[in-house]
Amino acid sequence: MDRRFARLRRIWPLYVMLSPALIYLFVFSYYPMYGAQIAFRNFRISLGITGSPWVGLRHFREFFSTANFTRTLTNTLALSVYTLIIMTSFVVVLSLLIHCLTNERYKKIIQTVVYLPHFISTVVIVGIILRLFNPNLGILSKLIQALGGTSRDLMGVAGAFRHIYVWSDVWQNAGWGTIIYLAALSASDVEHHEAAMIDGASRFQRLIHIDIPVILPTMVIMLILNMGRLMNVGHDKVLLMQNNLNLQRSEVISTYVYKIGIATSMPNYSLSTAVGLFNSVVSLILVISVNRIAKKLTETSLW
Repeated sequence: MDRRFARLRRIWPLYVMLSPALIYLFVFSYYPMYGAQIAFRNFRISLGITGSPWVGLRHFREFFSTANFTRTLTNTLALSVYTLIIMTSFVVVLSLLIHCLTNERYKKIIQTVVYLPHFISTVVIVGIILRLFNPNLGILSKLIQALGGTSRDLMGVAGAFRHIYVWSDVWQNAGWGTIIYLAALSASDVEHHEAAMIDGASRFQRLIHIDIPVILPTMVIMLILNMGRLMNVGHDKVLLMQNNLNLQRSEVISTYVYKIGIATSMPNYSLSTAVGLFNSVVSLILVISVNRIAKKLTETSLW
């Protein structure tokens, strides 16, 4: 015990530096869990959390029995899986292509160019999308008309929503996502490349047999982390891109929670909390399952 106190006296500045992060984590991540119980109560502001009557799983059954459950769950999974597959593919390929560049100056220019869209706000991105696909003034509409076609309001086509959302997200964030893969590729052993070149291996062969195995553990870790966010499609961009014409494909769980819990004259806090809690539980199950599968198949995992 004396040794522990002596060690604590020596490193107390480190705990002081760590305290703001711990306080932030407690206030914004752990303390709000106390309010999750309103998912099992018929919450009324006047009665408070503990004063509201307990109703058990009524709000969960209400959500599962509505048509919104199937629609929002299907849209959320479709949009998330689509984004995960396309984004991961582009990020990995872009990272490998940048890594293969031999001109350092040109390499830095390319990295800067692909990083820049990440710093554009979501509101501006959606504004660009709406302007681009405007049926009267949009560049694509003008191009279609110039080629003799008839322009359409693609933002009003439900089937086009997912494609517009995913590919605009790739343009905005794929470059930023290469940072962690390029960091992993920097650890690639130069001697392996030199030995492969002596044996006559081409650049593509070295890419397949040296570079990809180097980033494979990173890919597995990123996959596990992304699975935890699979159910949490960002409601801000989806909400800004939504309209009455594409609502059938664009309504996801996060936007549904926002609408029934905040953006209504009669908010149902208990139902919105129940939906959000269901979302979190599914995300937790996905992370644990994928982590276990990855550990068995690749011996790489978060824990």
